[in-house]
Amino acid sequence: MKIGLSIAERLQKLLSGEEIPASKCKNSIFRQMLQDEVLFQKRKGSGKVVFLPNPPALRNYLKNKFGINDLDKYIHSLKDDTVTRSQMVRFGSDSKSVYKRTFKGFLINSYQPIPAIINNKEILITGEPGTFTYIYDFENFIPDTKVTVVGIENAENFRFIKKQKYLFGNITPLFVSRYPQSKDLINWLQNIQNNYSHYGDFDFEGINIYLNEYKKYLGERANYFIPENIEELLQKFGNRDLYNKQYERRTNPSSVDNHDLGELIDLFHKYKKVLEQEVLIK
Repeated sequence: MKIGLSIAERLQKLLSGEEIPASKCKNSIFRQMLQDEVLFQKRKGSGKVVFLPNPPALRNYLKNKFGINDLDKYIHSLKDDTVTRSQMVRFGSDSKSVYKRTFKGFLINSYQPIPAIINNKEILITGEPGTFTYIYDFENFIPDTKVTVVGIENAENFRFIKKQKYLFGNITPLFVSRYPQSKDLINWLQNIQNNYSHYGDFDFEGINIYLNEYKKYLGERANYFIPENIEELLQKFGNRDLYNKQYERRTNPSSVDNHDLGELIDLFHKYKKVLEQEVLIK
């Protein structure tokens, strides 16, 4: 049994001398503490309140039964995403008493050397075949300002990026994977100066991902990558079933402020098809 944040904060109030309405202490943890006579109830006004007559007894109870050595620090650890598992062990003996992300960050890939800085040290991202680079300390990762960050939705495209080199001859791209999904990628993008190009499926879902996860946060620095021969690709390789499945989630061309994106949506309706990005892998 674990003590969550709301219960811990109520126990903190009891330790400070406050009384808590019994109606807020119906959790099994409170019931056990009342049964073990660590906490007590009394009538007050028209109802009952829970109070703590002996604070040291509660501190010992938390330490012996729940492994919580310091309630204040334990509460802080529940609120702070930066607290490590080793710190959790010191505050409370169970490092798994609360979910803490052991891994943060995102994957990057490249088909050419990309200069960057991480923790004030210059590095060169080489994109060796058969490998991806995982950026953990993304808060201190800064690519060269001439680089365009290209976000990729699908794993196969991210893996075989060299086979799509022909698409990006006019930019110096650094490819980032949308998966594993977290807020780390958009947080990083918001804190660097580089432009962002979204390379996803050419369908309603891909456009919605771009608009809701990237464009709304990056503004003018973001664009939706559209190949020059998109109409030909839609005619030859477009997926009608996927168009029909996504039709209810369709994006209205008038709702986007980008002319090219509006024209792309018009093409979806013209051919009643959408296109998955894997077709661009040569």
